[in-house]
This record gives sequence, C-alpha cells and structure tokens, in this order.
Amino acid sequence: MRGVMDGYVADGTLPGAVTAVSRGGETHIASYGRLSIDGEPVGRDTIFRIASMTKPVTAAAVMSLVEECVLRLDDPVEELLPELADRRVLTSPDAPLSDTVPAARPINARDLLTFTFGLGAVPGDVPIAKAMHEAGLSPSPVDPGVAPDEWMRRLGELPLAYQPGDQWLYHTGSDVLGVLIARATGRKLADLLRERIFEPLGMRDTGFHTSAESRVPTVYMPDDGVLVPFPASASEEPAFGSGAGGLLSTADDLLAFYRMLRNGGKHGRTRVLSRASVELLTTDRLVESQKPDPAATLPENVGWAFGQSVVTRRVGLAGVGQFGWSGGFGTTAFAEPAEGLIAILLTQRALTGGAPHFQDFETTTYQALA
Repeated sequence: MRGVMDGYVADGTLPGAVTAVSRGGETHIASYGRLSIDGEPVGRDTIFRIASMTKPVTAAAVMSLVEECVLRLDDPVEELLPELADRRVLTSPDAPLSDTVPAARPINARDLLTFTFGLGAVPGDVPIAKAMHEAGLSPSPVDPGVAPDEWMRRLGELPLAYQPGDQWLYHTGSDVLGVLIARATGRKLADLLRERIFEPLGMRDTGFHTSAESRVPTVYMPDDGVLVPFPASASEEPAFGSGAGGLLSTADDLLAFYRMLRNGGKHGRTRVLSRASVELLTTDRLVESQKPDPAATLPENVGWAFGQSVVTRRVGLAGVGQFGWSGGFGTTAFAEPAEGLIAILLTQRALTGGAPHFQDFETTTYQALA
C-alpha cells in the first residue's frame, strides 16, 4: 500500500494523503505528500474535508434521538418540518413542475434516512433538476450558504420527483435530517453532533469548521490533467452546516466512529448507540423496487443503509456486508465486519474524472489481509 500511494504522489495524481487500516488490535496509519503542491508535509493529524462521509455521522445522531423517542422512524416529520407538509409530486420525474398529483402519504424520518423521501440528485436534464439548481439546492459537497430555515423554505416550494418511499435519490435526505434533528432538540446541528457523537467518541478534530486551518490541505479539482486549487475556508462557521457533506475530520477521528459501528455501538465501556441502531446503520434498508438504475450513484450489488452504502454481493457474519461511503473532495472509508476490518483513505483530490487510487487502496487493503 505504501508503494502504491507513494507512486500516486510521485506522479502528481495526489498532492497528499493519509491511509489508515485497522484490524483486531493492529492499526497502521501512514501519511504521504504535502498539504498543497508546494506546502508542508501531510501528517497523521491532517484535517480533511470529508464531504459526503458526513452522511453516516448525521444518521448516527438521528438514531440516538430515535432511541430516546425524541423522533420516531415512521411518524410524519411535518410537525417539525412544516415545509414538507401537503406535498405535491410530479406525475413523472421529467414532467413540468406544474404537472403534479398529491403525495400518497406524509414523509417520515425513515424516508429521509433511506433517501426515498422524493427529492435528491434527480438524473438527467429535467425541470426538477434545473429548479433545484436555480434554488441553490443541487446536491454538492459545498455548503449551500444560506440559513437552514431559508434552505427549507426553498425546498418546500418544489414538488417531489417521486412519491415518498418509492425511489432512492442521493444526498438531499441527509441535509433535511440535519434540519430535522436541530429543530427536534432546539440545538444547532454542530452542537448536537458534538454532544451526541464527537465527544463520546473522542473525535476532537471533527466539525464544520476548525481553528487549526494550517492542518487543512488545499482541495484540488482535476481539470484536463491539471490540479486546480478549489477555494474554501475551513476556519469560518458555515451558514448552513450541511448534514450531507459539511464536516472536516481526521483519520483517527474516523477510525473511532467506524470502530464504534464495528463494535455494535460501543466505544470502550461507553455505549454510544444500541445494537439495533447500528444494525439499521450498517445493513441494506432498500427493497429492490426502490433501487436506482445500476448506472446511477448507487452501483449494482450495493444497497443503502441509514446514511451509507452496503455491499450486498458478499455478506459476512450476521448478514452484514462491507459498509461505508466516500466524499466528493477525495475521501473514503469502509468496514468489513467479517474481517474485523476498517480502512480509510483521505486525500484532497476531488472525485471528478475517476479515482483509480480508490480502487488500488481497497485492493492493497485486501491483499494485506490475504
């Protein structure tokens, strides 16, 4: 693995990276390259923008509230999110925005956790996708830049692309969940995540912004073979705080989160989540009719748990396959319960135009096991 990753840094594919592999009592963490092309070296404590790897963290916080009956998975969310009451639904995903019918039922928290509430990354050049873009609601690793109430107001003005519960659509459900749990508790999402997840797990460097900006690498966007810096501040508190993609974190912090899931919700002697919650967070929750075309974001033989994907083509102990997710700014993590394995790759190269280093990281991880 070190040789492969060093090669990607040497040929300019990656400015820098951190890898972490943990199995049983062994953990190996290595850093490569630099924070920017001409910058300081990457270290074990480098703080990466993890983008969509935020989603399972938000889902875990939701389940902590479900355990306390602050929320219920199958109750309508419209009492806390009135913007989602009395929804209209397009007659087909490519229909004009005025061509709608009433929603067959209210939206519930389970719909949001499984990304089946009716909106998200709608594929194709269709009116609803254009309307989401114009409203600043398109799925993106970039913070929307508006306050949560304004974001929800904009979302509530659009029809749903599908009936609640009918079809998996990526991303937007996690942003709605962030608003939902903030309203349910009267807390800012950042404070809620810190109290429910980060502090119990000792995730000291995870949050929506950081005072240690010198430890945050420059994000690069590949453009015709050239890495172009993407301007983004890590020190300023975002206006929205995206539950779908706003967090920054480190390899050690993410190891703590995935160890908790691997260990059935426990961190040392502290129980962070129940085993029942962890099962929902790590096993496929979709029926076949809800799954998208294999060419969409969710590949063939991959299902969706609450907040992250699950490989369904090979299932290990207790019916749990490999689970995890990636972030659009160049990060990924997965756990393999049958092997007691956790593997994390953090980079600052955005996932545009393919990511062979992701596949090689996974391959070398399993080669090491073999």
